[in-house]
Amino acid sequence: MGIFERLGTLIKSNLNDLISSAEEPEKMLNQVLLDMQQQLASAKQAVAIAIADEKKLNRQQFAEQEKAQDWEKKAMVAVRAGDDNLAKQALARRQEHEAIADQYQTQWAQQKAAVDKLKLALGMLADKIEEAKRKKNILIARSRRAEAQRSIANTMEGIGDTSAFDTFNRMADKVDEIEAQAEASAELAGELNGGSLDAKIKQLEAQGYGGGGADAALLELKAKMGVALPAGTAPAALPAGDEHSLSADDMKELAALELPAKA
Repeated sequence: MGIFERLGTLIKSNLNDLISSAEEPEKMLNQVLLDMQQQLASAKQAVAIAIADEKKLNRQQFAEQEKAQDWEKKAMVAVRAGDDNLAKQALARRQEHEAIADQYQTQWAQQKAAVDKLKLALGMLADKIEEAKRKKNILIARSRRAEAQRSIANTMEGIGDTSAFDTFNRMADKVDEIEAQAEASAELAGELNGGSLDAKIKQLEAQGYGGGGADAALLELKAKMGVALPAGTAPAALPAGDEHSLSADDMKELAALELPAKA
């Protein structure tokens, strides 16, 4: 039974190493199972040797019993020959082999009992190893899950550091500032462009192009078409320098309407 005690000690040692080491449990489990398989193979060899010894003792027992029977036959021959002295010697040899056969029988019985126990223990050990194989995948899955949880926890711990979020907030504030500056620049550019345009329009109005909006445009059109205008109305004056834009007929029509025309 020493082989199983050594095997049990090795398995316990490996399991203790596995428990005490939190690194690469999958690798450790595979290594433990490999060691267990190797030790199981050694145990099988030891059991096989024990079985061989048991069978050898059994054969030796039968061999001594056959020798005892053979000397008994020789003693019977001596008795038939009338040689009692020789018969006694043959019977003495028979007793010697019977005694040896009894010893072999005792040893064989003890060896057989030990072999039976070894076979039972070997079967239980093989079952345990098969069970360990089945549990290995579960343990590996648990180990991987635990590793994933630890990784997530470490990541969450890193996220808990506000420095990264502070950086994001600073960048957001910076972008807001840039956008505000861009909007202000665009608004300022529009005001500058609008002011210039207003200045030009006021200049045109000062030159006489302002008119009176839609009413002034209507009076100007009627004057151009020769339509009589209501008393007290006159088409918008043309700006200086644009007299040449009126034809001679236009000038006559204006004269007929008694509207002032620029010479």
